[in-house]
Amino acid sequence: MVENINQSRSPFRLGLISMPWALFNRPSVQLGALKGYLAQAEPDVQVACLHPYLGLAKSIGLDLYREISQDVWLCEGLYAGLLFPEQRGVLQGFLARRLKQCKSAGGQDIDSLWQKVDAHLHQWLAGQEWGQFNLVGFSVCFNQLLPSLLAAKHLKMLQPQLPIVFGGSSCVAEMGSSLLNVFPWLDYVVHGEGEMVLANLCRVLAGRQTALAPQVLARNRQTHKEAFTGCQFKNLSELPTPDYDDYFLDLRREFSGEPFVPELVVEFSRGCWWGKCTFCNLNLQWHGYRGKTAEQMEQEVLSLSARHGCLDFSFTDNVLPGREAPDFFARMAQGKKDFRFFAEIRVNQRGEVLKGYRQGGLVAVQAGIEALSQGLLERMRKGATVMENMALMKESLALGIRLDGNLITAFPQSTEAEVQETLINLDFVLPFTPLTGATFFLGHGCEVAEKPAEYGIRAIVQHPNNRRLFPPQVLPGLTLLLNDYRGDRANQRKLWQPVVKKIRDWQRFHEARRSPAHLVPPLSYRDGGNLLIIRQELPGQAALHHRLRGTSRAIYLACDTVVEFEALARLFPKLGRAQLATFLEELAAKRLLFAQGTRYLALAVHSGKGL
Repeated sequence: MVENINQSRSPFRLGLISMPWALFNRPSVQLGALKGYLAQAEPDVQVACLHPYLGLAKSIGLDLYREISQDVWLCEGLYAGLLFPEQRGVLQGFLARRLKQCKSAGGQDIDSLWQKVDAHLHQWLAGQEWGQFNLVGFSVCFNQLLPSLLAAKHLKMLQPQLPIVFGGSSCVAEMGSSLLNVFPWLDYVVHGEGEMVLANLCRVLAGRQTALAPQVLARNRQTHKEAFTGCQFKNLSELPTPDYDDYFLDLRREFSGEPFVPELVVEFSRGCWWGKCTFCNLNLQWHGYRGKTAEQMEQEVLSLSARHGCLDFSFTDNVLPGREAPDFFARMAQGKKDFRFFAEIRVNQRGEVLKGYRQGGLVAVQAGIEALSQGLLERMRKGATVMENMALMKESLALGIRLDGNLITAFPQSTEAEVQETLINLDFVLPFTPLTGATFFLGHGCEVAEKPAEYGIRAIVQHPNNRRLFPPQVLPGLTLLLNDYRGDRANQRKLWQPVVKKIRDWQRFHEARRSPAHLVPPLSYRDGGNLLIIRQELPGQAALHHRLRGTSRAIYLACDTVVEFEALARLFPKLGRAQLATFLEELAAKRLLFAQGTRYLALAVHSGKGL
């Protein structure tokens, strides 16, 4: 009898949407993970994933879309001007200045871009059969809040009875509550990990369950302060492979040919096993750190590659799992497929571990460098040293791994000494891939925001750019991801200006080298057995050459990885300690070697026989 009832159930239809400015060459891992889980756990729920960001990328051009997607204020501001027409006067000049920084913008002005964005949204909305859905959900992550709010508002006008739910990193806790309070076209917000909670909401709306999970915020029922550990996976082995079929359907629908080969997104873990950085707010939606096994990750990569014909993968993890990642990349190295991976790593994932990652296909990393001042690293609680940061930058370059990283400027209560230390150390990292200067912003929920007095912060206020995005009657009711503060902010920005300039000079130095004539790194060596020739490029100078022979060569090579002075003294007992220290100081004065305390690191990269 029960079987007959189950068989007669009409399916519950769920539409899941990822708005611009998700990266167009990647399917949404949020939508793929939700669909994959619901197909396994709730067979009565039929899920359709929609990717309107593909259509917008086609409309404005892939290159311009890519550039805009890297600027949070352009991303949000373009849709803010459509959601709040009264803000367009304030936004126009602000957005126009940012648009000028986009090389692909050509002569396009902000008004014509607004028209294209608006036309795309209305065309996309008109092209969907909204009446088929029982619930529509928006995945709202970085750069997607205003686009999602605008699309949801128009959708509510088209289908007033259709429930709308928001979820994602921009909707956690107070942020989600404030969205419900301010925007009446939203019905629900999911707080925290979404799979089990969304399944619960679907069952309730379908009349198959009566109680909403505490993590579902509704207009008259907001309980985000309750513990939410019961509605997230204890480990990620319960999570099936993400379902990206709808992305590829939308891709074929929007593009007749193949203008790009998609990069597939996978999750090895959720959360952060370090979890101590004082400025970080990336894990508000997770409780604890959980990961998959190397074997499960291998099977996901192999199955997704076979299904979609892709070889490029990007891990969404805040940091690769220290225990399972080496085994995973060893498995990949043993295979015969030329996979390429991007991942975020910590600076302690170096040496033989990083070599193993590279052999398994890791070709690009985002590394948590953040500072080149030891005092700042300690106040940020990075759990790393300046020397370890440099060692990772060097090893990545030597292995052919592209390294992206940020150097945070204007961190609250930074000192003149820390700025000067940063300026000095920027000279030592000149040969390595430049970092990106990132002015400190106060992220909602990070430790600095939770303990402002400890960082000299007198008051937390709305970010000035948010005052451009939102009308004055709307903004006070919102809790947003990016904030500002009153304290020493103005002084910090002035203090850090020399660093900002030096980072730009560093970037220009490397941009000028991007030609076939510059195949070797700016600081490299060739080994002749008993002779080491080090080639050094410095801005505005002819290349320098340094020759090290015999014991001098041996000492430099012994510093190829971080080494203690005592270890060097034991390796070269015939050389007096004073003479050894003097030689190391001479190398450091020429910026061929970096010293921190009693530890040393040679900075030149072996150029190899072919270079």
